[in-house]
Amino acid sequence: MFLIRLINIFFEVYEMAILVYVLMSWFPGAYQTKVGQLLTRVCQPYLNIFRFIPPILGVSFAPLVALIFLEFVKQGLYAILFGF
Repeated sequence: MFLIRLINIFFEVYEMAILVYVLMSWFPGAYQTKVGQLLTRVCQPYLNIFRFIPPILGVSFAPLVALIFLEFVKQGLYAILFGF
């Protein structure tokens, strides 16, 4: 049970980091703060994988697809490790 909780916490923290990173785009200069620089180093490499998805009407849906894919990875990891 401890391993399940640990995996769940990791994925939840990373999902929240991505969400905060995306929301920071609404605030000018937010990426230049210490928190913004940290989130850029943590989230940008993963989000770059999904940059092939074109924006629709100027809105990028790549982070949403990235979050959905992350959820699939988490469920797949549970299935592999625990047979759920």
